[in-house]
Amino acid sequence: MKNLVGVIVVALAILLYGSVFFVQEGSRAIIIQFGKVQKESGTEETRVFEPGLHFKIPFIDTVRVLDARVQTLDDAPDRFVTSEKKDLIVDSYVKWRIQDFERYFLSTGGNTLQAEALLKQKVNNGLRSEFGTRTIPQIVSGERSELMDEAMEQASESSDELGIEIVDVRVKQINLPLEVSNSIFQRMRAERAAVAREHRSEGQEQADIIRANIDAKVTVMLADAERNARQLRGTGDAEAAQIYAEAYSQNAEFYSFLRSMDAYRSSFNSKQDILVVEPNSDFFRYLNNTSGIPTK
Repeated sequence: MKNLVGVIVVALAILLYGSVFFVQEGSRAIIIQFGKVQKESGTEETRVFEPGLHFKIPFIDTVRVLDARVQTLDDAPDRFVTSEKKDLIVDSYVKWRIQDFERYFLSTGGNTLQAEALLKQKVNNGLRSEFGTRTIPQIVSGERSELMDEAMEQASESSDELGIEIVDVRVKQINLPLEVSNSIFQRMRAERAAVAREHRSEGQEQADIIRANIDAKVTVMLADAERNARQLRGTGDAEAAQIYAEAYSQNAEFYSFLRSMDAYRSSFNSKQDILVVEPNSDFFRYLNNTSGIPTK
């Protein structure tokens, strides 16, 4: 008897546990009954369970809990072609949430990864259509918002079959493919190098002109300085000659004596100097005779 009561208690506990399920905040639940999504009684509307404690038929009803929050699909960048037949690498993201829980479950099996894969394909189709009707300047300059709005509209129309509502589609970054970027950078470097060479040649030309002008000015200044120096030297020599003449006219003998003393000092300045002259030469007249009169 006790064993039977224990079995009944355990069975009731299992039955009670299998009859209760809890839906957390931010989630919704649907019940699969005999392979079909349970409807509201008397209607064709899907029965969606709000957050809280709910009951189900044990061993018959299967509860599928689905995330009802706004989710972000941020996958790897994809390649798109513009109307100019040029490739662009576009990095975008999608904000989405479940709108029709039954349709979402039937089309994706409640698998978020599968839902995002299908959604990405539809969003990319919309973006590819919009990029294909625009040029790169139009995409980059001012039509990005319009492009995203129209892509979201197209993706929303096609995502209804998934039971998904697209909240927003945004393009984060637009880049050129790596091989195109490298080609553009190389061309830019070549253009900048050509401009730099042109500036250097112009600078060298200006430097040569400035250097030539300065050299010409220096030559003129040196010539003027040389002319002025010669004029000053000539004037000084003339004044010196005049002074010598005046001094010589006042006392010719004394002047001759001073000149001879200067000549002696210059001639005998070094011990290595050798002077070969006759002793009776006029050069030694003040050495041979204090009066300076040559001896017979």
